[in-house]
Amino acid sequence: MFSYEQLEKYNETDVEIYRYVINNMDRVGYMSIRELAHELHVSTSTILRFCLKNGFEGYRDFKRALKSEQQQLTTYEPKSDVSELAHFFAKTNSSAYERKLMPALTYLRRATLVIFVGIGSSGSLARYAARCFTNAGKVAFGLEDSNYPVNTFEIHDTVVFALSESGETPELIVLVQHFQQRRCAVLSITNQSQSTLAKLSDWNFSYQLAHQRINGNYNITTQVPVVYVIETLAKRL
Repeated sequence: MFSYEQLEKYNETDVEIYRYVINNMDRVGYMSIRELAHELHVSTSTILRFCLKNGFEGYRDFKRALKSEQQQLTTYEPKSDVSELAHFFAKTNSSAYERKLMPALTYLRRATLVIFVGIGSSGSLARYAARCFTNAGKVAFGLEDSNYPVNTFEIHDTVVFALSESGETPELIVLVQHFQQRRCAVLSITNQSQSTLAKLSDWNFSYQLAHQRINGNYNITTQVPVVYVIETLAKRL
């Protein structure tokens, strides 16, 4: 129902509507446009624009498609986080997903070296990604140190692949800028397409899932889409 091309054009309000819809498909399919607008604290015209932006003729057409997709889901009621991941994986089984990966694959196939960079938990993913690419025959390494002396080694034909859930980590953004000054192509995977890192990148994949923090603001947003996209790219090299 929601392609990557459409998701990338979402503003913050669109993302909130999208998240509400996929987490409440059984309800939304029977709600009027006024009821949905009331639940989301937006106007009916905002809901209608969301429908049109996603390629539907109107709200009625949108509800028909929603009911059709709901019928294809499993009979049990999944948890909200499982539901989001189920929709993510459903979208990856499409030509749109493959088209989305093609520009990144063009950069990666030409590169003599791929440097995966990330801070914190994304740093752990950077190491894993580097190992995946090395296993696939591409020279790669993972970098977690934001103070790494970029100017001390040869980076001809190097692609930098930045990983960040928020896309707003200051240290990572500064590191990416240093690489860009050395004329490295920058690819990235973030949760939000409107993040600073996404906007700086030559190519970005944004998976648009709910942001979650617990226990004193620690980030527990799922990183499953990051692992999946990395593994997909490694297999397509």
